[in-house]
Amino acid sequence: MFSGVLRTVLAASLTLSSYLQAQSPQPVSRSSGDRQHDAAVPSARATQRNGPIVIDGNVNDAAWAAAQPVTEFTQTDPEEGKPPTERTEFRFLFDDDALYVAAKLYDSKPVTTRLVRRDEGFNSDMIHIVIDGFHDHLGRAFFELNPSGSKADALGIGLSCCDSGWDPIWEAATHIDSTGWSAEMRIPLNQLRFGSNPQQTWGLQIRRFIHRRNEWQQWAFWRKNESGGPNRFGHLEGLEIRKASRSLELLPYVAAKSSHLVTQPGDPFNRGSEQSMRAGLDLKYLLSSNLTLDATVNPDFGQVEVDPAVVNLTAFESFFPERRPFFVASSGVFGFGGFSCFFCSNVSSISAFYSRRVGRAPTGADLAYSSGNFADVPDATTILGAAKITGRTANGWTIGLMDAVTNREEAEVELANGARRSQVVEPLANYFLGRLRKDLQGGNMVVGGIVSSVMRKLDDPFVPRLTRHAEVVGLDFQKWWKNRTYSWSLVSAISNLAGDPTVVFARQHSSARYYQRPDREQRATGGFFTDAFDSTATAMRGGAVYSRFAKDAGNWMWEASYNARTPGFETNDVAIQQRADYHWYSGNLFRFWSKPGKWYRDIAIIGGGQRQHNFDGDVTDAQAHIFFSSTTPQFWNWSTFYIWRPSVMDDRLLRGGPVVERLGGDFFSVNVSTDSRKPISLSSDLGLATNRSGGWGTNVGTFMQYRPSSRVSLSVGPRWDASGSLFQYVAAVRDSTATSFYGSRYILAGLNQKQLALDTRANITFSPTMTFELYVQPLIASGDFTNFKEFDAPRGNTFSIFGQDKGTVAVTRGPSGDTLSYIIDPDGTGPARSFTVQNQNFNFRSLRGSALFRWEYRPGSVLYVAWTHSRANSIPLGNFDFSRDWSGMFDADADNIFLVKASWWLPK
Repeated sequence: MFSGVLRTVLAASLTLSSYLQAQSPQPVSRSSGDRQHDAAVPSARATQRNGPIVIDGNVNDAAWAAAQPVTEFTQTDPEEGKPPTERTEFRFLFDDDALYVAAKLYDSKPVTTRLVRRDEGFNSDMIHIVIDGFHDHLGRAFFELNPSGSKADALGIGLSCCDSGWDPIWEAATHIDSTGWSAEMRIPLNQLRFGSNPQQTWGLQIRRFIHRRNEWQQWAFWRKNESGGPNRFGHLEGLEIRKASRSLELLPYVAAKSSHLVTQPGDPFNRGSEQSMRAGLDLKYLLSSNLTLDATVNPDFGQVEVDPAVVNLTAFESFFPERRPFFVASSGVFGFGGFSCFFCSNVSSISAFYSRRVGRAPTGADLAYSSGNFADVPDATTILGAAKITGRTANGWTIGLMDAVTNREEAEVELANGARRSQVVEPLANYFLGRLRKDLQGGNMVVGGIVSSVMRKLDDPFVPRLTRHAEVVGLDFQKWWKNRTYSWSLVSAISNLAGDPTVVFARQHSSARYYQRPDREQRATGGFFTDAFDSTATAMRGGAVYSRFAKDAGNWMWEASYNARTPGFETNDVAIQQRADYHWYSGNLFRFWSKPGKWYRDIAIIGGGQRQHNFDGDVTDAQAHIFFSSTTPQFWNWSTFYIWRPSVMDDRLLRGGPVVERLGGDFFSVNVSTDSRKPISLSSDLGLATNRSGGWGTNVGTFMQYRPSSRVSLSVGPRWDASGSLFQYVAAVRDSTATSFYGSRYILAGLNQKQLALDTRANITFSPTMTFELYVQPLIASGDFTNFKEFDAPRGNTFSIFGQDKGTVAVTRGPSGDTLSYIIDPDGTGPARSFTVQNQNFNFRSLRGSALFRWEYRPGSVLYVAWTHSRANSIPLGNFDFSRDWSGMFDADADNIFLVKASWWLPK
């Protein structure tokens, strides 16, 4: 029944998208969306430059006198709708090569400013310019500047916002005097994207922030309880671009690396120190005013900042954000399936691509390590080359194409007899991603699609390990009504993978679906969305859909959402996915007070609930929740929420075993943050969780930021997590006497966990183009496994502890008295055979950090000097002892890597 509903929704989305794409396109320059706001839309005029302009921050060049000033602004904060307290003027000029912007920011008090690295938070006075070059009410190019000349920029395309990895080459300078401050910008036209007509009208938004008053001024004004964005922007008119811009940008680089790694006695491949060099080339070519080609040869895709350490005891993979510049840049073009909600939990978006799959650590490293005494395994798979085309056509099509080829990797292995041989550890692979979107009805409707895939040339060791190919095909749709007060989103996707039956059978066993669950409804084979447990299958397919209908503006808002994955939906070859086999429903009511009162500046209250069940019909998640947040007159923010969960069925706890009942519980959280404008700001949060089976959890975190000067920022963020669970999965043991559990015993344990982490950062900014950043993360975690147990029956919530309620437990110890394992006899003198469980207790200590000096010595050309450090060890003890563990962390041997990299920007 449920799979039929999902098939119907997917089919409807395909039909709807086909219909919408067949509609005649609306004019881009003047749309029905424009006419809705013509009476209130402000207009600015750009004037042809006539005379020289020196970008020095002094708005005194004679050419500026010809530009008509923009002076009409309105407060959005702190007094919404009121005139600004200080005068603001903007002027716009243009020539065949660039757009010029001048700003005069009058201020009766001294301005507040800070030096920060590009794209970092200013926490100072600033100006903010957003350009919608296609005037389609969707695209946005952001340019920000503060009085110290620090810059930030980002790109928003379609529904995605914002791509901070976009780093266009533009000039800016500022000047501070007794009347306030002034700024000049020169933005080359080849860094912007716009239509091909000579006569141009762009969407434009201008904002100014006065730090001491927390005052935001806005040129194109809308209230905080209204939907805003590009559809409410003003117009920049008068532009005449007589020729299409073409440009070629080359970015060659050289890098030197020195690695000092922990060695093992007798390891011939690691002598403790190794030096290497590499060189490569990045290329950017502007195919037209709206399409860009990016390509790279022998790319340097190394990360300067290390990923944080984590302790993961779940059945799911850990994921980290992308930091590599090639993949971060223009990533908004490829955005798909993002999940939007006022309040929701335990649910994920539909992901079609995860770029860190490209160039990952070799998946066959174990083949090398297990075949000899020592192995030299590459840290990452080599990316031979990658290219992408991104941009937008004049008639409203947004295009993104990317392809990357990763090398066949081999490891050198030394055998027990001293001989050496090669072992393949990763096959040759090709990754492809294509994204297409079409705007209709003046940007009030968007339809799109995406295709992602990986194809591998498999050697014999990888035939039973990896799929030969995997694909995801998706469609999305967004529609807005009544000035974007109401919206409907629909996202659907189909996944496909193919390979050896051993690979497909392993995917059926995956923690995302557990086809092998013995009490799972057995479905017939056949059909496109078949989800039968089949050891002979060579392919697996599935579908996903997400839909949301909402009122997104006004004092009262609401939403209703539906999200589903068929059991066979699988995207982890190219994307991120943790769970399939569910239907999820959610509804929320949102009340917002934007008009300040005596004790608050704003208030938000959200109440609602959600419910989830699998394709067998078992309710696997449910909750009712309420959220409250407010900003005080002193600009402190605080929020709290409460979640109540009833008892539900858990089809994941036994990791392939039968469904059991998970008792309900409660979760409460509160967060308080002080005024972030102050030299010292604090943010603290507290979370408390309990459940009716006796489990509990507490997490406390504090983040403190200290700015002793306008150039220095220090932050520290200690976090303490402690929890006690009765049901941590340990193992499954075959036992023919365990008839109620289909011939297996599913062993669980109580687990008491404690974790202390301390994220620390220090940033020093010498100039807008020269910075030093330091990151350090010590982490200590412990886990104590106790009271091994099993459930008494499927679909129940009672359990028996071995050695107390039934059976016996014997401990085996090592020469020093430490626990090695537990011998469990589940029924004492009964017929069941005993089994052994290894000691699971752990105490993990880690110290990771990085230091980076970055100097943009000329526009687009950067010198990096970086150091990364990591050390870790563990002992089989379950208790947490700060003094012992802190000193033990420094007893671990360390890996240190030093890197110097220089790139040159060569515009042609």
